[in-house]
Amino acid sequence: MAPQRFHEQFDHLQRSLPDVPLAMGPDESAEFIYEKGVVLARDGEEARVVEDAVRSHFTATEGLVPDHVRRAGPETNRSGITRIRVGDPEEGGRVGDHTVAGALRALRETEGRAGRRMVSRNHLVSIAVNACPGDEPVPAPPTAPPNPGAVPAVEGADAVGVLVVDTGLTHDYRSYPLLARTEGDAQVRETDEDGILQQYVGHGTFIAGLVAAVAPNTDVTVRGTLNDAGAILESEFGERLFDAVQDGWPDIISLSAGTSNGRVDGLLGVAAFMEELQAQGTLLVAAAGNNGSASHFWPAAYASLPEYADAVLSVGALRGDGAFGACFSNHGPWVKVYAPGERLTSALTGFDTPVPYVYQHSTYETCRYGSTYSCTCRSPRHTGVLSEAQAVAPGKPDQVMFEGLASWSGTSFATPLVAGLVAAHMTARGLTDPREAARRLLAAGSEFAEVRGTRVPALLPPTWQPAGVGPA
Repeated sequence: MAPQRFHEQFDHLQRSLPDVPLAMGPDESAEFIYEKGVVLARDGEEARVVEDAVRSHFTATEGLVPDHVRRAGPETNRSGITRIRVGDPEEGGRVGDHTVAGALRALRETEGRAGRRMVSRNHLVSIAVNACPGDEPVPAPPTAPPNPGAVPAVEGADAVGVLVVDTGLTHDYRSYPLLARTEGDAQVRETDEDGILQQYVGHGTFIAGLVAAVAPNTDVTVRGTLNDAGAILESEFGERLFDAVQDGWPDIISLSAGTSNGRVDGLLGVAAFMEELQAQGTLLVAAAGNNGSASHFWPAAYASLPEYADAVLSVGALRGDGAFGACFSNHGPWVKVYAPGERLTSALTGFDTPVPYVYQHSTYETCRYGSTYSCTCRSPRHTGVLSEAQAVAPGKPDQVMFEGLASWSGTSFATPLVAGLVAAHMTARGLTDPREAARRLLAAGSEFAEVRGTRVPALLPPTWQPAGVGPA
């Protein structure tokens, strides 16, 4: 059964994307969220094969007329993906979609003969990671230092290009000195009609601040690919990734978004982008996700595929002491490195004028992943408006004021630390190949931590300050 927070966030995302009917899948465990009534296939002949197979299956087994199966999107785009309508998206509830499941079954035999996947759900890719954030940001005092602290720049060193694909930059980000060299897209809408900061606003700004803190010799560019509620359909994600690099491929991409899909062979919607990434020589540093799960999370899990082992670095999160994995962090052999990801401090918004924020989720009485340390599931305590709506945490939602800096937790934030450390290693060693820099850094500069009883490589920024977290 999916946790309450997942249902809360599902409702929030459905309101934020009113024109996209969504379902949880593959069952009540809610491993991922996807678009109802639609499947994805590769353009051209393969899309036609899928369409014919699904139409034949439904006509024979479901009693539907052939016209129920039809193209639902353009055939020509850089991601090479076509959306195919297979049913009425208004039918059924939030748990599963039998027409989509039927379409997937219809292609199993054909896929077996072809030796590769030909059809997929249209998954929702989210910065919240499976719709459940590690936690929500907490205001930091205006006098608080960033954590990690700022590393001195190397005079005369060439700049490393880092592209952050996330939400856009908040309007006052240049008030934060570490972001003086940062460029990019503005956050489309920061507050609601009441002036309340919207959920996930500042996510991209926070990440850019972390990169700049550990790697000052970087040119950071932020693309607001995920400005719409921090979520995007897989069918659009590949195309938007191509948009993000249209002005040139950077040395490093920091990506704190993704989705599970119940498979170990990647996302159909980003396959074309990943092939181009491999050819370009860029290093993708990607968040492993906040589900406390060993299930593959994409695009980070491309690091486990041999053809992308050098091109992708998947990042899990350590808790506040840096010795153990954070309770929320995904884990498993496909996660290649871990970095601090709990209660980091960086730029958010409110530098010019304080901005109010109302919490969306309530904290739990106990850790939702079963850990016993003082984790972000439980602390700092607050009541959220979505939980109040679900009648699980009665009481007035808590409101705070942001005045520039915030503390925030998630693999979303461990990821830019690793991206920054790779960039800093390029600067320090005079390297121009980010993939070589990542290999050398992991070989010579990594320490070790314990995650679920396994010893794993860990990267700890030199200016990061650990915090006590109580019992293990």
